[in-house]
Amino acid sequence: MTLPTIAFLGIGLMGRPMATRLLQSGYPLRAWNRSPGKADRLGQAGATVHASLAEAVGGAAIVISMLEAGAAVEQVVGAALPALAPGALWIDMSSTGQGEALAFDATLRGHGLRFIDAPVSGGVAGAEAGTLAIMAGASAADFTQAEAVLRVLGRPTLVGPAGSGQVAKLCNQLIVGGTLAIVAEALLLAQAAGADPAAVRAAIRGGFAESRILEVHGQRMLKRDFMPGGQVKSQLKDLQNALIAAAAAGLVLPVANVVTDNYRSIEHSHPRADQSAALLALERMNPGRRLGDGPDRLP
Repeated sequence: MTLPTIAFLGIGLMGRPMATRLLQSGYPLRAWNRSPGKADRLGQAGATVHASLAEAVGGAAIVISMLEAGAAVEQVVGAALPALAPGALWIDMSSTGQGEALAFDATLRGHGLRFIDAPVSGGVAGAEAGTLAIMAGASAADFTQAEAVLRVLGRPTLVGPAGSGQVAKLCNQLIVGGTLAIVAEALLLAQAAGADPAAVRAAIRGGFAESRILEVHGQRMLKRDFMPGGQVKSQLKDLQNALIAAAAAGLVLPVANVVTDNYRSIEHSHPRADQSAALLALERMNPGRRLGDGPDRLP
């Protein structure tokens, strides 16, 4: 069976391992990035690297975008429209707002094209392992066409029509952001109250407090390893989008508001740090208190 040609747009921390997995699975792949040098390693792995966006998407049956934010997706969609093949399927795996995803869907469908918003969770490790949680907003028919491609990257779930993928991602980020903040508070409290925070973390694992956040990011906090993974600026963007969606739905989310403010407090000092830098925001609120005595690893 001939596999469809894929144009992959955005070869960053997440995009590179995702595109690499598609290559390794045999998909003909065209790669494009605004900074062309970032795509060179994919060329060495067998992708066709294009400096021109139009050349990258022209004739591709499926276009996958993995870009920084909705504004970047909007710009790239607009620039790519004249070159897209009739009936092409655009899968945006970036994290954007629900309203932005609905606007992309309307724009593409207005030109006879199709759209899926399919943001992901799982970070760089999940992208490398092909274990990303993929939340897809699409028609049933479009999801069926995309499912085999998405399964190379992780576990796709159809959560509703276009725009619903971004809603699911925002729900995911509310839980991630809130859990990161409370894990930081628990570990700092353990130390400040005289317990061994590493031993406390070990003791509560396996109980109701167990989570992937406690496992992975709790250890990052103890080691003070804030090299990214998911970045502070991305977590803040997602939390702000969640609050926008909540306001549009007539909801007040008090915990999300507090967590968003915490991340906002380190937005300018540590934008590229791992999201586990929620600990640094907490330490700012508690002068003289610091988890452990090791040096910080920061980008």
